[in-house]
Amino acid sequence: MYLVTILGNLLIILAVSSDSHLHTPMYFFLSNLSFADICFTSTTVPKMIVDIHTHSRVISYVGCLTQMSVFSIFGNMDNMLLTIMAYDRFVAICHPLHYSTIMNPHLCVFLVWVSFVVSFLDSQLHNLIVLQSTHFKHMEISNFFCEPSQLLNLTCSKTFNSNIVMYFIGAIFGLFPILAILFSYYKIVSSILRVPSSGGKYKAFSTCGSHLSVVCLFYGTAIAVYLGSAFSSSPRKDVVASVMYTVVTPMLNPFIYSLRNRDIKSALWRLQSRTV
Repeated sequence: MYLVTILGNLLIILAVSSDSHLHTPMYFFLSNLSFADICFTSTTVPKMIVDIHTHSRVISYVGCLTQMSVFSIFGNMDNMLLTIMAYDRFVAICHPLHYSTIMNPHLCVFLVWVSFVVSFLDSQLHNLIVLQSTHFKHMEISNFFCEPSQLLNLTCSKTFNSNIVMYFIGAIFGLFPILAILFSYYKIVSSILRVPSSGGKYKAFSTCGSHLSVVCLFYGTAIAVYLGSAFSSSPRKDVVASVMYTVVTPMLNPFIYSLRNRDIKSALWRLQSRTV
């Protein structure tokens, strides 16, 4: 699964970078999402594979903090990029005549840069909270990696404080992006329903189908494990949900976008022809 994730996302990046037809804002964000997915899954899966083969489930203090930081950065980048891609679809469908003006290259690069900066600041907030704890060593985590919400449960002296931190971060990186995506799709659906021809409606919906599938898969599992851990749910269920959004979702993203996207399939075909 890890190799499929890496190869699939690398193919998306290669197809977008090598084909001039795909040098558009939507595919620029898609290639950045693929890069974030590669880094996101590489934060946890290689260590897990080593642990399985060595029969050792120990991670150092510095290694745990590093894993949590990188995990938070690229996990939140996934989050932010999905929100940006929803805005991109909103502009493309609701304001098609002004699309090239609004979604200019400078704005696209700026949005990706902001998503990285905000994600980095969130990872530092996690580190700051964890570093304040003096009883962090020799602790047991009921997961296969240093999951931020579980570390907050271990390090915060009071459950109330732990819940406040998790709900605050969850609101910024969960609730607000979801509300933005829902608002974008509300406007998109309202605009599509005004299209007279059924062919035009299908074409407009088809451009959003892949993104909407990834959004449902990513947010459904991520929010379930992040906010659900505050209610002390089953550790086994938390691990299953963690596997879903750290391993399965990054692996499925390239398939969802390539199988449902005619432009990506054409670019991959042309890339294969040139290689042969």
